[in-house]
Amino acid sequence: MRIDILTIFPEMFAGPFDHSIIKRAMEKKVIEIHLHNFRDYATDKHKKVDDYPYSGGAGMVMMIEPIALCIDQLKNERDYDEIIYLSPDGYLFDHKMANHYSTYTNIILLCGHYKGIDERIRENYITKEISVGNYVLSGGELAAAVVCDSIIRLIPGVLSDETSALSDSFQDNLISPPVYTRPYDYRGMKVPDILLSGNDKEINKWKTEKAIERTKIRRPGLLDDD
Repeated sequence: MRIDILTIFPEMFAGPFDHSIIKRAMEKKVIEIHLHNFRDYATDKHKKVDDYPYSGGAGMVMMIEPIALCIDQLKNERDYDEIIYLSPDGYLFDHKMANHYSTYTNIILLCGHYKGIDERIRENYITKEISVGNYVLSGGELAAAVVCDSIIRLIPGVLSDETSALSDSFQDNLISPPVYTRPYDYRGMKVPDILLSGNDKEINKWKTEKAIERTKIRRPGLLDDD
């Protein structure tokens, strides 16, 4: 899988991508992540990528030309399954989307900034707009990192335990059940005996019951999803 990220702050991805699962996935060559700075596509001597909005108003708007030139170049090099704009007014990103995108070969993630991007990019280039929550971030970089992490860990060969992702929260529209590890008894707080019983059937039944119980309390809407 190849992910191209379009941003004016590529250095923001150094932390999330230089450690843990994403780093290992890149080392295994399961995924490729390429960062593209819009300023490299600016055509004026000052490398300007933003300007005042027509009709006035607060804030600056990211200009159409640097973004269009960048996307045009990438599209001339390969086909893309999706060109995604990270926006607070996009479709709310969830685990179903992550599962879906993890099957793709090539995607572009466009990180907005300032007051947003020229609407003509959204109308003519973007195939999907997604949001990571009902709040506003300073830019799309943190959201893009979240989306990458969520997608990449689902790709076969990324996690050392291939079954790990299958037991994540939101798989099968359920929150994960409680988990425990050693010691069995810590200051009188004990691990449920069922988990030490060795009875796989009863253990799985307990996990399912706990998952449903937690979901009903914390995310009841998940149980209504198809």
